[in-house]
Formats: sequence, structure tokens, C-alpha cells
Amino acid sequence: MAPGRREGGPSGNAIASTFSRFWKRTHAPDYLGFAILLAAWMVMLVFIEPFHRMFFINDLHISFPHAEVERVPVLMNFVYALFIPLGIMVAYNLMTKASPHKHEVTYLTFAICLIMTTFITDLIKNAVGRPRPDLLARCKPAKGTKPNVLVTIDVCTETAHHLLHDGWRSFPSGHSSFSFAGLGFLSLFFAAGLCRCEDYRHDVYDVCVGSLLGYVVAYWSYRRHWPRLTAKDCHEPHPYPGSEPKAGWNRLRDEEEAGDSRPDGPQ
Repeated sequence: MAPGRREGGPSGNAIASTFSRFWKRTHAPDYLGFAILLAAWMVMLVFIEPFHRMFFINDLHISFPHAEVERVPVLMNFVYALFIPLGIMVAYNLMTKASPHKHEVTYLTFAICLIMTTFITDLIKNAVGRPRPDLLARCKPAKGTKPNVLVTIDVCTETAHHLLHDGWRSFPSGHSSFSFAGLGFLSLFFAAGLCRCEDYRHDVYDVCVGSLLGYVVAYWSYRRHWPRLTAKDCHEPHPYPGSEPKAGWNRLRDEEEAGDSRPDGPQ
């Protein structure tokens, strides 16, 4: 029986070793992280309702009209922040005859950036439960509801589930965070962000925090696979994991600590 165990041992070790090399030398962890975030976001989108803060029916801050037609609908926000930048990146990589590795890193980084921004934004929205400026128009409080008294969602007569519950998802602005994550500081960012105030979906704080959130996640996602913008090879992504002595966050930490003190070459 002993020889049988010896034969099975190396086979199991070989499989484990192969999996370990695959895990460390490819972007498998990033793909897995993306899949987990996407699945978690979809579950949250379908099953999680926001925290419903109490409100006054005579609160002027939530008494704005509900815009049936948005200046930048969700679909157009996807066009501005997803399809336009994606198209630009694909065209640029094709024109410059980028390597397969650069293609992979470009789109993987972009996808993680957007899904992480969306997940964090919706997570905060549901946890905070801040009423939108048009909450009362969505809620349609029942006749006889007393003013100057805190009331709950129970006084609302609106039957459209999403329309009503989305009234407590004001902070932070999803349009702004998604736009800044996908487009950086280009003009389309501001077009998608500022109009959210005009539609009474958010106030200025929702938009500013959403924009900052999107930009921070965009920078985090970018720096995971690309050098500093001041580096000589900033136009090329880092090599595959495992192909350098230092990779991932160790490499990022060393680059940030080195700063501009790194010599450019022999003097």
C-alpha cells in the first residue's frame, strides 16, 4: 500500500504547484475579484432595500418636483463613462499595436474600476438612506398626514417599488461616481455630474462626494497595474505577476516611497 500512496502524492503536489503558479503569475485574482464584486452588486441590487430615514412632509429640502425625463439618463451615463472611454482605449491600443498583455490589463483595470465604484456607491447609498430632494414627489404622502411630525415610509402611497425606495438613495451620487471613475477629469464628467442637481436627484454634496469616490477608485485601480505617471515607462503596464522580484502592492509601495529621489541615470 505504501507505493500506492507515494504514487498519489507527487500527482497531488503537481496539481497544487501548477495551480499556485497559475494564481501567482496571471491576473486570476483580479478576475476572481471582479466576479465576486459583480455577483455581490447584483445581489444587493435585487434583494437589498435602503435604510429609510424619517422625514417631515413640510421639509422644503425634499419638496422638489420629480423629473420624469432626466437630462442624463442612466443609459447615456453608460455611454459617456463606459462605451466612449472603452472605445477610445480599444482604438488607441489597436493603432499602437499594443501587446496582448497591454490589451488585457487595460480592459481588466477599467472593468474593476467601474464595478468597484458602482458597488461601493450603492453600498453607501443603502446604508446612509439619505432622502433625495424629490422624495415627497415620489412618496405622495397620504392625505391627513400631519406636518412638523417625523413620519416614516408608511405614509407613502406610491406603489411603484423602485421609484419609491430609490427616493432614499441620494448619497452619494451614482451618476457622478460612475462618470469620474470612467472618464477622469474630462468634460463629460462634469456634464453627467452637474445635471444631477438640475434634476433634483441630488444636492451638491452628493455630487461632490460621488465624484471624489469615483476618482479615488479609478486611481487605485489604475495604479495596481500601471507605473506612476512620472515614470519613463508609464505608457506600458507592469509585467505579469511573478515575472519580477517585487510585484503588486510591494512594488507600488516602493515606487511611492522612492518618489522623485530615484536617479535618472549616470551623471
